[in-house]
Amino acid sequence: MQDENRGFAVVDADFTVRFSAGLASNPLILAELVRRLKGAGDAALPYVFAIERFSQPVAVMSVRCDGATFFAVHSSDKADPLFELIVSVPFAADILRYFLTNPYEAITVVDAQGLISYLSPVHEAFFKIPHGSAVGRPVREVIENTQLDRVIRTGRAQIGHTQEMQGQTRVVSRTPIHDRDGKIVGAIGQVMFKSPDELAALSHEITRLRQEVSLYRRELATSGLQSHGLDEIVGCSDAILQLKKQIAKVAVLDVPVLIVGESGVGKDLVAQGIHALSSRASKQMVIVNAAALPENLVESELFGYESGSFTGANRKGKRGKFEQANESTLFLDEIGDMPIETQAKLLRTLQDGSFVRVGSEINQRADFRLIAASNRDFKQMLSAGTFRLDLFYRISAVTLRVPPLRERTEDISLLVDAELTKFASRNGAIPKTVSPQALDYLKRLPWPGNVRQLQHVVTRAAIFSEGDVIEVQDFEMMDEDLPSPTTLNQSADWLSKPASPASELIGTRVHEVKQSLEADMIRRALVEFKGNKKRVAQHLGISRSYLYKRLAAMHAEQPSESEL
Repeated sequence: MQDENRGFAVVDADFTVRFSAGLASNPLILAELVRRLKGAGDAALPYVFAIERFSQPVAVMSVRCDGATFFAVHSSDKADPLFELIVSVPFAADILRYFLTNPYEAITVVDAQGLISYLSPVHEAFFKIPHGSAVGRPVREVIENTQLDRVIRTGRAQIGHTQEMQGQTRVVSRTPIHDRDGKIVGAIGQVMFKSPDELAALSHEITRLRQEVSLYRRELATSGLQSHGLDEIVGCSDAILQLKKQIAKVAVLDVPVLIVGESGVGKDLVAQGIHALSSRASKQMVIVNAAALPENLVESELFGYESGSFTGANRKGKRGKFEQANESTLFLDEIGDMPIETQAKLLRTLQDGSFVRVGSEINQRADFRLIAASNRDFKQMLSAGTFRLDLFYRISAVTLRVPPLRERTEDISLLVDAELTKFASRNGAIPKTVSPQALDYLKRLPWPGNVRQLQHVVTRAAIFSEGDVIEVQDFEMMDEDLPSPTTLNQSADWLSKPASPASELIGTRVHEVKQSLEADMIRRALVEFKGNKKRVAQHLGISRSYLYKRLAAMHAEQPSESEL
């Protein structure tokens, strides 16, 4: 039957056409095939090539056997990716041959019925199957533990699966193949890795690279935080003024400093202030998050490495943190969370400033000023043996304590104004203000997250508040961020105050009775739900904004210490 889109032709050694059918019977195409064959001489034609001389491009596959050459001809659309490869790349046949014979790309092809259409020579040798003998057989009869037939049924690819074959474990991929109409016509199986160990090695290398990227991102995020003097430490409380005096006094001394304090108090700002007022301020401070430093990257990050020291190493080598901090300041943040093994490696350099790059035998020295910070209890760690005593003495020549926010609540108004100004500046807006009631509300909270938590809460309130003035109710959406309402009064009596007996209500107005009963219900619900305002409001059937309003009113009704 004549086929206008495909055809076949056989040309003998004398360039005589012995057979032609379909599209290959076209005299112009036959003439071009013979011309190509004559031009090739004794050399084999490319297995795959294209003829573009005609209005409809033609793709050709050739096979030479016993002096004759067999041509399979197919009319192709120029938009077809396979045809574009054949036309654009003279060695397209070699690429296809590579994918069929390379042990990492060699394929098994099954048709829509799960019968093997092609098994690469590499796989035939692995399964000890005579060449071509697997074609037409069900894939499960030839390849143990295969899932290719399942991939055809489900249409879902399986990438990176393990498969036991011939007593060996391979990492494979199985992919369904669709025709142009989206119908599944078969599936391809490939070996991705010869063993899971190779995949594990690749995973390990990817993990190492991700850790490096994470470290560099943290450095980039902190590189722009270098401050000028003590300007970034906001506050005028006695505690902060005393801290600033200590910073100014110790900054000019080239001695190690340990900064202690709870999370979120601003230990990094203290470190930046010390560096900015020191004789090393002309060079940027080098910041290292000691807690986030992976053990397998400690030496390469702190000491640096030479070219070719390990897989993935920069060809030019890399300077470590000690080298980068030469003639500057090295800030080791969260040093209390540093693993004990890492502490030993760090101590050796801190003793005399000497170190050796990974992959080198040359001893080097770095002149840097050390500042460390931690929120941990060093007495407990030293007692438990989780922090080296000799390292503690090395880093704590001078110790500065940063007070928590609850010890300097008079600074809250300044901190709030500073955060609102920064937020407005970043977003090109006019700074919002906080009402006196809302400010008073913030001052009565204990702030376990300290300044960082306050900044977070104020920023969110600035985003979601509707007006230019932030009110108490604008903080209602921050249930989980704000402490329990038990802190609205430092005395537990505020919550545990008993309900008023009926005898005490005689002579009072209905409105006052309602307010009193409502307050008692709120107090009991706060105790029952452990201060969770969201659950209290749901339990009582009131809105959170109303709850906040009542809490503020209830607190205002309490007598001050001067009235007691």
